[in-house]
Formats: sequence, structure tokens, C-alpha cells
Amino acid sequence: MTNQLLEFKEILKSRPSSERKVDKQTRKLLLYLFTSTRGGFTRLRIIMNLLDQPYNTHQLAQELDLDYKAVQHHMKVLEKNNMVSKIGEKYGAIFHLSNFLEMNISALDEAIEKLDRKLNHKKVYL
Repeated sequence: MTNQLLEFKEILKSRPSSERKVDKQTRKLLLYLFTSTRGGFTRLRIIMNLLDQPYNTHQLAQELDLDYKAVQHHMKVLEKNNMVSKIGEKYGAIFHLSNFLEMNISALDEAIEKLDRKLNHKKVYL
């Protein structure tokens, strides 16, 4: 997972980003979606795939080697929180990054950092 997170950071750095400062609420939303909930890493993997090209749910499930229903759930969460936009209805709906996320993509870097620390942190019980 750590290698993937480093790869994600490199992909984000290579993309052109706006010089716009990310507001506090947006930062909180991104940190919540990708670090504070179960499935945050999977949602991040979905976003990273959608950076390249639009996919439907079935294509994402195949690409990420995940269950269709799991991807469907994560897509609903991402759409509800305005991270992705959907074109079409039902099975053939195509998902792509929302304009909101495109404008605030630089804030994902902080979420990746926090997720990396969270995944590599070993709990010590005394």
C-alpha cells in the first residue's frame, strides 16, 4: 500500500494544479473521506484511476480487482460528496472527476500523507 501511496503522490505532483488555496471545509472533507473512514484507501484508488480516464462501475471493479458492489458503494459515497460526476444512468453510467475535485486536487496530497502515516503507524500496547 505504501508504494501505491508514493505513486499517487508522484502522479498528483506531475499534474498541473491551480494556485488557489484550498479552504478549510474542503480540506476537512477530503481528510474525512480518505483518512477517517473505512474504505478511504479504496476511494483514493478509485480517484487515482479516474484521473486518467472516465470509467463505469464494472470497469473500475475489474481495474481495481474489487467486488462490483463494493465499488458501487464507494462511487455512491464519492458522488454524494461531490468528488465524482456521473454521466448516464444505471449500469452504463460513466464516472469522472467532478469540477470541485479538479479545482482542489492539490489538497489530496495532504490526505495521502495522513493516510500513509495512519497505515504505517504501529500500535504499541503496554
